[in-house]
Amino acid sequence: MTDVALSGPLPPEELPRVEGRGYHVAKRVLDFVLAGMLLVLLAPVMLIIAVAIRLDGPGPALFAHERIRGRRVHRDGRWLWIHEPFTMYKFRTMRADADPSIHRDYMAAYVAGDEERLNALRPGRKDGESFRPADDTRVTRVGALLRRLSLDELPQLWNVVRGEMSLVGPRPPLPYELEMYQEHHLRRLESRPGLTGLAQVRGRTTIGMETSVNLDLEYIANRSIWLDLKILLLTIPIVLMQGAD
Repeated sequence: MTDVALSGPLPPEELPRVEGRGYHVAKRVLDFVLAGMLLVLLAPVMLIIAVAIRLDGPGPALFAHERIRGRRVHRDGRWLWIHEPFTMYKFRTMRADADPSIHRDYMAAYVAGDEERLNALRPGRKDGESFRPADDTRVTRVGALLRRLSLDELPQLWNVVRGEMSLVGPRPPLPYELEMYQEHHLRRLESRPGLTGLAQVRGRTTIGMETSVNLDLEYIANRSIWLDLKILLLTIPIVLMQGAD
């Protein structure tokens, strides 16, 4: 677990704005109420998804894996963002025996901005298309549909209710992704991770690592309850439009 001070070596004008306690309390209340309501309303849908996954092939319906999150704590008279692991839940979209090293290689190229390697992983990619490898044979039939509609992320509502995530914030990295980060990338962990965020509504998997980090930092510098609500509303048509492609 790593402690990261908000008052680091960066010039004060480049540091994320530090909000009062009221914002964080209001954000937590909003997360708990909305995520709790969505869990209840979407419970039948989630049950159908779980059954479909089990019928599509062997393996559990849920996929639990370790991620790293930022958590705000008050120590020695100042606010710090600490990095700590937590278990994040998703619906399983890959075969149970899928090789995880493929994703590690992809993230190494993505974080480093290695265009040559990314082009090899995604041959024929055009501007505006996803950086992710095309026709990934590890993804199941049901999993492909869930990814397309972002339904595989629904179990993270439980992470939000538990307070490990927020509805809005930067996406949480895997431990090995964090090891690949440059120092300025770590600043995106100066927020509770989210189901969706500014980077997701501005381009999702179609933008590079540096652009994604800059959008996360833009969110951190300007975050408010109104911005969170705006991002949540923008997420809905984006998901629906992707599902209609």
